[in-house]
Amino acid sequence: MPLETFKSSQALTLGVELELQLVNTYDMDLSSSANDLLELLRRKPFPGVVTPEMTQSMIEIATDVQTGHGPLLAQLREIRDTLVTAGDRLNIELAGGGTHPFQRWFEQRIFAKPRFEQISGLYGYLAKQFTVFGQHVHVGCSSPDEALYLLHALNRYVPHFIALSASSPFFQGVDTLFDSARLNSVFAFPLSGRAPFMLSWDEFAHGYFTKMESTGVVKSMKDFYWDIRPKPEYGTIELRVCDTPLTVERAAALACYLQSLCAYLLERNEPPPEEDDYLVYTYNRFQACRFGLDGTLVNPKTREQISIREDVLATLRRIAPHADALGAQGALTEIERTAARDGNHASWLREQYAQSGSVQGVVAAAVQALRGPVN
Repeated sequence: MPLETFKSSQALTLGVELELQLVNTYDMDLSSSANDLLELLRRKPFPGVVTPEMTQSMIEIATDVQTGHGPLLAQLREIRDTLVTAGDRLNIELAGGGTHPFQRWFEQRIFAKPRFEQISGLYGYLAKQFTVFGQHVHVGCSSPDEALYLLHALNRYVPHFIALSASSPFFQGVDTLFDSARLNSVFAFPLSGRAPFMLSWDEFAHGYFTKMESTGVVKSMKDFYWDIRPKPEYGTIELRVCDTPLTVERAAALACYLQSLCAYLLERNEPPPEEDDYLVYTYNRFQACRFGLDGTLVNPKTREQISIREDVLATLRRIAPHADALGAQGALTEIERTAARDGNHASWLREQYAQSGSVQGVVAAAVQALRGPVN
């Protein structure tokens, strides 16, 4: 069937989705408790949306449509408090982080939902290995062509969001030496990576998508695991590269950094995106996953090499007026503090491992961090 019509939405509105870990209190391993938690949460109003995810040891929460940093952060905190209270009743802990440090993928159970069972049947063990946890940010777009422009204009900034959000250094009980090991699991899926370069929605919807659908490979936009993808039913683009941060404060800051950056890009303050921008895309993406803020990226326009940390700080200076207009100064202050002083949550988790001497201690620290900010 044809791709649905792109629903125009208010430009620069925001929605945030967070995939969260469900953790046993006695051994800090993942807990297959999604059914119990969701049943408890159904009994009274929830300040947002909570849904199951691929396996029984994870859930996803989503905010309402938001316009600014203050209300977004307030709702994320309210959702967090509601979840923690429910988890306490069930003796279940919740945590952020892009990966659980020592869970065994083969012990995970697929959530009993037709789409998840279909994915499990298609992708085999990759479905259970997809027990990783990300933050997705939706940005409203007033037209479909604006959505595609933003999607591709953001390509050079994708390493910023990977590096700033990175919180998955540990996997299968070891330090992977990656700041974001999670994205390696995502990249295993055949329809992951970058979206094809086109700036016309008509060309995308009636050309590319129609051809892909005719092959039988895809049925909807949900079948694409791209780093950024359009969501026509919402009238948004969806950034999907972020690990779930350890705190809702960091999650809100990342979302409003993206909002401010999109406002800057929509004023056409930079040369328009082009296909050659993607010559360095995979390299830049790897640098951010492997080294976080200490990675190096290549500017696709100038071919200049610069540290991701310095590029973030320079970008903050450029977009500051747009953040001021959007009321996002607090978000940019946190992003600046992360890049210039505190480091990302991958660094913090490694510090917790050094102090505790165990991956169980790392999970315990992540659990506590969700209850209150770590930095």
